[in-house]
Amino acid sequence: MPRATIGKGPCMSTSSRSAVCSDVPATALSAAEFMADISRLTRPRIALMVLATVVTAMWLTAGRSFAGVQLTWLLVGTALVAASSSIANQILERDTDRLMPRTALRPIAAGRLSVPMASALTAVSLAVGVGLVTVSSGWQPAAAAVATWLIYVVVYTPMKKVSPLNTAIGAVAGALPVSIGWLAANGPQRLAGGDAAGTLTAAALATVLYLWQFPHFMAIAWIYRSQYARAGLRMLTVDDPSGLRAAGQALAAALAMLPVSLVLAVPSASIRLFLAAAVAAIVYCGATIRFAIRRDDASARMLLLTSLGSLLALLTAAVLFGCPP
Repeated sequence: MPRATIGKGPCMSTSSRSAVCSDVPATALSAAEFMADISRLTRPRIALMVLATVVTAMWLTAGRSFAGVQLTWLLVGTALVAASSSIANQILERDTDRLMPRTALRPIAAGRLSVPMASALTAVSLAVGVGLVTVSSGWQPAAAAVATWLIYVVVYTPMKKVSPLNTAIGAVAGALPVSIGWLAANGPQRLAGGDAAGTLTAAALATVLYLWQFPHFMAIAWIYRSQYARAGLRMLTVDDPSGLRAAGQALAAALAMLPVSLVLAVPSASIRLFLAAAVAAIVYCGATIRFAIRRDDASARMLLLTSLGSLLALLTAAVLFGCPP
């Protein structure tokens, strides 16, 4: 099997669950291991969620009135910006990543990719990504992409060591991709021309995404609370080991998400979207209530899975049934 070397670094993995520092250079990787490291580095599942958000926002704002070529390059550029933010995050968190089994095998933390090389990848992917977004859709979506990158990398990432409010900041970065799609679909011009439907739907979608992240991340914070504590990260489940505050925030956000998700159906007057949004939000609320009452790993894992399913259902229904008239 062909082999490739990603780079050298001060640490190497000693088992599947931990990593220690060493001066031994990184060894050559097989093709499968190389692709696994690319996946760990760029976190494609997060990028896919960002891209789905951008597409949904464009669709709800403009329907079928945007060009396929424009959309393709916009998504490629956005994906590169998302990948850049992931790499930058792992550069900044490489020391804490080594302390947590769930992140110890990331290529920078494990020493398979050097910090200078990772920094170059961050800069190149950010520059190319922003350039593609600018050329395909204009400076406004590009500015929104840069703002998302800055909030995630410059504010949220270091804040994880300082305050449990980091989740609220991270949720802003998670919701901002809606603005990329809205701006790319000429949302401001449509609003100025009297078409407020797309703007209302995009605002509802951004709010839903902001609120959705609280139960989602509280579930993750509960499952990995001991690892976060070991790494010195200020998650709410670390500051309050009882889980009451995390459960309270998750439940408040899930309950608030229910009426907001229904607003998605208002501009299109789609009964099917209304019903789909109601079902997705109610199921999400149910899983959050279960977690708030039990506060154990099983309920947290169920909430995590439910969060992904409900978001997928909501975005799919918005695309299928929420096209503006």
